Amino acid sequence: MPICVAALYRFTTFEDPASIRTPLRTLCEENGVKGILLLAREGINGTIAGSDAGIQAVLTHIRQLPGCADIEVKFSRAPSMPFLRMKVRLKKEIVTMGIEGTDPNHIVGTYIAPKDWNALLEHPDTILIDTRNDYEVAVGTFEGAVDPKIKTFREFPEWFRQNRDRLLAQGRKPRVAMFCTGGIRCEKSTAFAKAEGLDEVYHLEGGILKYLETIPQEESLWRGECFVFDQRVTVGHGLKPGNLELCHACRVPLSPEDKSSPLYEQGVSCPHCHGTQSERNRARHAERERQAQLAAERGEAHLGMNMEQERARKRKLREDEIERQQALRQGVLDRLRD
Repeated sequence: MPICVAALYRFTTFEDPASIRTPLRTLCEENGVKGILLLAREGINGTIAGSDAGIQAVLTHIRQLPGCADIEVKFSRAPSMPFLRMKVRLKKEIVTMGIEGTDPNHIVGTYIAPKDWNALLEHPDTILIDTRNDYEVAVGTFEGAVDPKIKTFREFPEWFRQNRDRLLAQGRKPRVAMFCTGGIRCEKSTAFAKAEGLDEVYHLEGGILKYLETIPQEESLWRGECFVFDQRVTVGHGLKPGNLELCHACRVPLSPEDKSSPLYEQGVSCPHCHGTQSERNRARHAERERQAQLAAERGEAHLGMNMEQERARKRKLREDEIERQQALRQGVLDRLRD
């Protein structure tokens, strides 16, 4: 598989994330690297893909950013480019939880290496919590994990507070273990749980991806596949691309059972979104699918890809204008301070 995929994050302090954005995006584009990187005052997060040389060039640059010299990167392979474009976005948080003061640099749960994870899960007092969104959990999870059934990570703190007493009552000496795809959400969820007064809080170092990469399938307690936020949709043990596809209408991963449902129409709807779309949207999705199939028969790029490229071009123009205006405003503020 010729494409190198690199998933990374680092909680560190960037005094001026906006100044990091343009050089990073330019370097990615010059090296043919695509994906998404999020920048905030609290650090960097994202997944990128490209040639081995291109990825290494970008990682060399990232490791020169403040506090990123020893950033951990999880590598996998893909048979083709899993992203359509490169996006570098400025955000308030690199993973959105919405709780002020949750800082993994100051307080965080105890890291558990993948090789020690099974032993923790097999302890009778361990309460295992999957911190991911409901559609991710539906694809696969660890044996015995609690599913909060949240739509977004922002819902996790409220769910935890509402269910804390019930959950902790399950263990004689409650020890809470949490996990997510690459580890970043658990940096915040365990920091939040510690701030709420829990003592024994653990999380899987490197996340599910590191576990699937390093633990042999015959020893694994993972069941199913792991959802990833690119066109591979899912990966399995050894980080090999999985077997699921996305519904083009609602972006939910589809199982073989979903695709055999009478409510499934390729490119148009699936059992999860059937009946929720307007006739106009259904017609639009159906035409897109028809054009895609015609283009595939001719060996051409399909209409949807061209539309994605055009949207990306317009989005880049908007982002550049916003960045220019922010720079102008900052210049005015600097002059006023002087």
